[in-house]
Amino acid sequence: MKLLTSYIQNFNARAGNHILSASIIARTLSFIASWIALQLIPNKELGIVLFAYNIIVFIIPIGGFGLQQSLLRYGSLLTTNEEKNNLFRYTFFKGIWTTLVLIAITIITSLFFDFQFKNTHYYLMFLAIALLPMYLFELIKIQFRLQHKNKIFASTDIVFTSILTISILVLSYYYQEKGYALALVLTPTLSVIIYYNKIKASFKNYKKPTIIDKSFWSYGLFASLSNVVTQLLFVVDILLIGYVLNDPEMVTNYKYISLIPLSLLFLPRAFMNADFVAFTEKINDKNYILKYIKSYVLLFSIISLLICLFFHSTATFILAFFDAEFTQFKSSFMILILGICGILIFRGLFGNLLSSIGKAHINFYITSTALIINMISNYFLIPKYGIAGAAITSASLMWITGIASTIIFWKLYNNRFLSKE
Repeated sequence: MKLLTSYIQNFNARAGNHILSASIIARTLSFIASWIALQLIPNKELGIVLFAYNIIVFIIPIGGFGLQQSLLRYGSLLTTNEEKNNLFRYTFFKGIWTTLVLIAITIITSLFFDFQFKNTHYYLMFLAIALLPMYLFELIKIQFRLQHKNKIFASTDIVFTSILTISILVLSYYYQEKGYALALVLTPTLSVIIYYNKIKASFKNYKKPTIIDKSFWSYGLFASLSNVVTQLLFVVDILLIGYVLNDPEMVTNYKYISLIPLSLLFLPRAFMNADFVAFTEKINDKNYILKYIKSYVLLFSIISLLICLFFHSTATFILAFFDAEFTQFKSSFMILILGICGILIFRGLFGNLLSSIGKAHINFYITSTALIINMISNYFLIPKYGIAGAAITSASLMWITGIASTIIFWKLYNNRFLSKE
């Protein structure tokens, strides 16, 4: 009990309580936004936009070719504000150019695909515009974390989802699915405009950071690719359901029954957002890291148990809130809830610890292997079990990747200290 109390106190001292509260509010607003879209837009048309946007979702992490990831880790290791400011400026301008290249590649590539859903490539080309403001917004959020301004960082999620909810309500009401797509692009753009001046990053007296080398770019690229593959692990179910079943309504069904399970990932994300900079700064303090791991695993084991008990008794009511027809997918919903616990307890922590010691490429290898298994399994299970097959595959891989991350981290971390002896 003392271990948990100390852990939570340290978490709150880093404004973690603000980040967690903001995440809960943001998730709630996100649910509301999704519910609004479901009420205002027919399932078939909404499914087509969601299909296109889910392609963009897994491209988003690679915006800037991963420079935002390099800023987070290497910025945590820098000791002066001047060094951190110079690194921010470097990733800001280099990231703009690389993201513009990525947008161009996405738009051109979409022209050569014959999607099974009408107008998918038009939505894909339009939504690709969101890649630039999403990259810049993520960069701004990371700068707040590096400056230990976690309270301001916490507000970014609330502002973002507030704009998203209002935009979807207004634009979907007047323009249906086209308005929904516009809201997805408008939201990050307005968020960047609101927060840019708050980071107080001076571009005067700029000096190129000395830490910029091949490993700096390599780390960011692998970290972003890992995030891309992780996103694709969640998105591929929807893509394969759309491809194998050829039914946009089933795409919408799976999107909404997976909405709450996947949204629970805000919990480990909130803790990592508050703590990543802190434990990266102390990554060589083995006692500190061991204590952090014990505290985290204990806390999230308890949280996972409570989550399973809660949703076991409320699943039918929650699914009916979105649409009464979704209740027939209760078993798939609970399978995903159980799977998410593997991320809450293991993957959320040890994946970040691997990045903290500079082994982002390991995360990429783990998730890439999981992606291949996911695609092969879904190819056989979706035709046989429908969306339940996709849920079984995803839930199993959530635990497998979490345990793999844990084992590999301990091996690398222990070898790190043995090599110094």
